Amino acid sequence: MILVTRLNGAVFALNVDLIERADATPDTVVTLVDGTKYVIAESLTDLIDLIRDYRASVIALAQRLESSVVDDGGWSQSPNQESTAKVLRLPRRER
Repeated sequence: MILVTRLNGAVFALNVDLIERADATPDTVVTLVDGTKYVIAESLTDLIDLIRDYRASVIALAQRLESSVVDDGGWSQSPNQESTAKVLRLPRRER
């Protein structure tokens, strides 16, 4: 989720996975997949940057967590790495 600002100054968290589109008309209007619309103070360019940064942080965290797992299903953590979550690789299902 990203933090965005309504035109009245109220800050709220927006789930980027539910965004269908964003328009600059001239205010930035975010339309969700269910049709809900939010008018926000951030520019369209700023919104895209927020989404890009959020998604990059999710990928970086996933890679960091994945590197703490060993292939035999046990746990391994590098000495300089702090982590509060553990990821266990599950065997692939046969189709």
